[in-house]
Amino acid sequence: MRSPSPIAPGVARAEWEALGTGVVLRTAEPQGLRAARASVEAELAAIDRACSRFREDSELSRLNARAGRRQRVGPLLLEALEVALRAAELTDGDVDPTVGRALELAGYDRDWRLLPAPGEQPQPRAPILARVLAGWRTVALDASDSSVGVPSGIRLDLGATAKAWAADRAAAAAAQAAGCGVLVGIGGDIATGGEPPAGGWRIHVTDDHRSAPSAPGQTVSIRSGGLATSSTAVRRWSHEGHTMHHIIDPATGLPVLDTWRTVSVAAASCADANIASTAALVRAAAAPAWLAGLGLPARLVDSDGGVTQIGDWPEEGGHRARTARPAGGDRAPARRLARQDCGTAQAS
Repeated sequence: MRSPSPIAPGVARAEWEALGTGVVLRTAEPQGLRAARASVEAELAAIDRACSRFREDSELSRLNARAGRRQRVGPLLLEALEVALRAAELTDGDVDPTVGRALELAGYDRDWRLLPAPGEQPQPRAPILARVLAGWRTVALDASDSSVGVPSGIRLDLGATAKAWAADRAAAAAAQAAGCGVLVGIGGDIATGGEPPAGGWRIHVTDDHRSAPSAPGQTVSIRSGGLATSSTAVRRWSHEGHTMHHIIDPATGLPVLDTWRTVSVAAASCADANIASTAALVRAAAAPAWLAGLGLPARLVDSDGGVTQIGDWPEEGGHRARTARPAGGDRAPARRLARQDCGTAQAS
């Protein structure tokens, strides 16, 4: 994940907890901070009530509890489901909202902060309790009457897309409320809105958004759009004697194996960046060529700390990895994922 770097002159900052993770807000003008924070807090509270898998009173929990019957949902949950199903379509199912039961079987059945600390045992290479395969195409969504059909036995989880989508919504709301440029980071997924400060927003890209700016990584700057990082190294826990993480391979129903430690992507929105970074972890060795085919700047870190840079991602330590060729085969690139509209991230 990533954390904003030390604040530039004139930029104000606030931090708090929401959606089970840390939230960082920056405003390009200090006088806009209070209004921006109020708008972000309201936006995230509404999204939590609609989309949380861990709140019994959330709309998503009610939808999962009544699977097998067509149900009407509110506008926020409907939009979140549209984003999740779009992600599944664009990644050929690599980012799939129907992996909720697989996450539960992996032990992720409560807020991550309440899960047992990871142990030293490796991840399992056989089904945990039972192989859980569902598939996003089984979800029927009708925007005309705000109804959703989820087959019996399937549990939806929006964790792969909702946080980044929430960051995009919160940044747009905050920029309007504050009347100036803003940056919103939710658990390290970062979205921007309005006019940025001189030199852009400085962001330290690393495994864990909670890390200090001195942590291993790279500092870049962006002027618009979003940055997202997906990682198998941070959100980990112990379950039935094995270490688990939250990136599920929909093809197996298990936490993905033999992949990158961390993938960071810049795109025109945080949601698009997050879709690409999550799918890259599932695609593992095929990810560099796939990301190159999308034209998305990206930084991939392997288990030994080696860095691969894709496209226009800025050079690090005077070296740039060879640009991969576009992917081929049956997993076609998600052509509708949008590049960062400011051009490229810049080293700073």
